Amino acid sequence: MDIPRQPGIETAQLLLRPLSPGDAADVQRLAGDPAVAATTRNIPHPYPDGAAEAFIAHTREQAEHGVAYTFAMVERARAQLVGCVGLRLEPPDRRAELGYWVGVPHWGRGFATEGAVAALRFAFGPLGLNRVFATALTRNPASARVMQKAGLRYEGTLREHIVKDGVPEDLVMYGLVRAEYPAG
Repeated sequence: MDIPRQPGIETAQLLLRPLSPGDAADVQRLAGDPAVAATTRNIPHPYPDGAAEAFIAHTREQAEHGVAYTFAMVERARAQLVGCVGLRLEPPDRRAELGYWVGVPHWGRGFATEGAVAALRFAFGPLGLNRVFATALTRNPASARVMQKAGLRYEGTLREHIVKDGVPEDLVMYGLVRAEYPAG
């Protein structure tokens, strides 16, 4: 299987591009906000020094191997990193998990939805996937709205599916298959 190179993607408000080492300070500052960590599955708080650099190096390695593509979401008007969006691939099943986060100063401006829509276009286009799914903590309805606006459909609630900070958490799951994708 040919591994697609991670592209740059332009949308109305955003440039999606691979993360670079120069993004580390912004990633640590934005992702390290307690409100971001509280509503995401895998972002720690406090965000340790050196973790952003390791995360960025890991995303670049994953893209080189075609197992995940993580994009920096950069607001085009200000040339400013606002968050990340990515796809974690499961190649044997031609599917990927969509994930995203946006820094608190940039909430409510449509960046997560715009980034998710662009990631779906990449998933169903160059990656040739058949399915994309995403999950969110049930106590994060804003993330569920992003999934809905991006075109994913509610598939169910996974009860006490993960443990975050020692507490079992329910997840809502949304998904989209190629046959339902508007350009599919």
